[in-house]
Amino acid sequence: MQNLYFSYYLDRISKYAGYLAAVLVVVLSLLVAYDAGMRYLFSEGSIALQEIEWHLFDVVFLLGLSYALKHDKHVRVDIFFERYSHDSKAMVQILAMLLLVIPFSLLFLNDAFDMTWQSYLQHEVSPDPGGLTDRWVIKAMLVFSFVLLILQALSEILKAYHQLENKKRLYRTLFVVAVFGILVYVGWYNRVAFWFEPVFLMFGMALTLLLVGFQVAFVFAGVALFFALISDEVGLHVLEMLPYRTYGIMGNVTLMAIPLFIFMGLILEKSKMAEKLLLSMGKLFGQVRGGLAISVVLVGAILAASTGIVGASVVMMSLIALPLMLKHNYSSSLASGSIAASGTLGQLIPPSIVLIVLGDQMHLSVGDLFKAAVVPGLLLIVLYIVYILIFSYFKKEVAPAIVSEEAYGEVVKEALKAIIPPLLLIGAVLGSIFAGIASPTESAAIGVLGAFALAAYNRAFSFELVRYASIETVKLTAMIFMILIGATAFSLVFNELGGGDMALQFFAEDMGEKWTFIFIAMLVIFLLGFFIDFIEIAFVVVPILVPIVASFGIDPVWFAILIAMNLQASFLTPPFGFALFYLKGAAGDKVSTGSIYRGVVPFILLQVLALGIILLFPELIYLFGKS
Repeated sequence: MQNLYFSYYLDRISKYAGYLAAVLVVVLSLLVAYDAGMRYLFSEGSIALQEIEWHLFDVVFLLGLSYALKHDKHVRVDIFFERYSHDSKAMVQILAMLLLVIPFSLLFLNDAFDMTWQSYLQHEVSPDPGGLTDRWVIKAMLVFSFVLLILQALSEILKAYHQLENKKRLYRTLFVVAVFGILVYVGWYNRVAFWFEPVFLMFGMALTLLLVGFQVAFVFAGVALFFALISDEVGLHVLEMLPYRTYGIMGNVTLMAIPLFIFMGLILEKSKMAEKLLLSMGKLFGQVRGGLAISVVLVGAILAASTGIVGASVVMMSLIALPLMLKHNYSSSLASGSIAASGTLGQLIPPSIVLIVLGDQMHLSVGDLFKAAVVPGLLLIVLYIVYILIFSYFKKEVAPAIVSEEAYGEVVKEALKAIIPPLLLIGAVLGSIFAGIASPTESAAIGVLGAFALAAYNRAFSFELVRYASIETVKLTAMIFMILIGATAFSLVFNELGGGDMALQFFAEDMGEKWTFIFIAMLVIFLLGFFIDFIEIAFVVVPILVPIVASFGIDPVWFAILIAMNLQASFLTPPFGFALFYLKGAAGDKVSTGSIYRGVVPFILLQVLALGIILLFPELIYLFGKS
């Protein structure tokens, strides 16, 4: 029990760090909105204020690393993990902390401390006039955050060990791991050559650990450390650059839009906006065959353009729309398929987090990507609606019309009252980006204020709403940026092993054909989407493809849109599509897994059709302007 007391106090440290980060999310949103307003309305700006903003952004995700670990929010591939016994899950957690989190964090700490100490000795200040002094302070946050991460990892070990019923099994596993480690050391000491190309071994080991159920971010980080240790041509010195790379991520203003858009989306999620939209749109289109499914598609599009959070959209519509559709004798397949497909529109329709990440990784303007994604998003919406209309026309029993005694004029009025406020918010956020008036980060902050206003309009604004949204923002943001740190470590070692050169040679020289490269790249991303989330694909796979895209002279914006559409399709693909897990989890026994699978297949085919149209007619993505 003494161990649990120690774990309790370690957990409290992470809890208060998370609460502080949550407060800073609100402060960051207000500061960015204030800064944007002062600059655009009164032509007054401050370099110091802008640097304070990105420092707050850094503190939010760095303090959130340990808090997200405490709440098990560091995403894992749970295809098999969710079926494990209680003991097996506890063992995976112990092994993850002992073999991945703590070793990587100790290495990172050592190099981050050196970077911070050097900054302190040099009295490093901002290179911009009017910027902040004492640059070492924000660098020291890297050290502090990874100390917190190690402490939380120790707490997780103590909690998992206490929960174990069969501790002998753990000891046997640790013995096997130790023997494996000794054999690897002996092989390295005697300079035994790799039996396979180390690049392939690296990917194979990462994929295996991911499928076993280890947290994604720590798998990439731990595998990078392992191969840096055992490869003479790499060595640990290659990871000395990781804190500097991470510091570069910390100063990336584009990435600051991620927590702000997440915060905006979570506020809207809890403000009952989706519920009002679904009920109003259901009445508006219910008298048409398939009308409820059409309303789900349209509401999914509005949620995508206002929240951008796929999991939230699917779960909300599963809880609200699915019982309504089943009550009115809709086919369970059509109901679940339309909900899953509509909920994933947030992967593509701006302000998509996917597009922000792709813009950063491919060195593209996020505004350009947002513009380019509008037509593909509208194309998918039209294809979904046309399919529902045709399918329900020929099979009348799958989506019957709903007879309502309510006056249609009142229904229209009620629907307009529900639709206009979120459309105004979407217009303000996306319109300011498309017009070049504001950056995505500034527009996201304005969107947060708009979300506050919408919550107040729906009489849902409260301290609890802000508390929930800010805390969940910290968890999600920390998860994303820990994956980015792990993926950066993975990429450093991967490129040092020659992986980038191998990929470039294979596609550009051995293949030598642009369309073959595009086909294989899309196929690989599609297949990887079965197993891992879009964040890992964007941070690990996309950087490998960027130089190849350049070597073939492919339009990078068009290629990024193809990736986004492809990732959206992979969210729906049975049996591992994440949207299917969200839907089944929220729906429970209301629909069977087989019905869900049957329902999504037509929508997957429609997504492939849309991808083919954009492949054949790339000029469509520039209908809303080209920079």
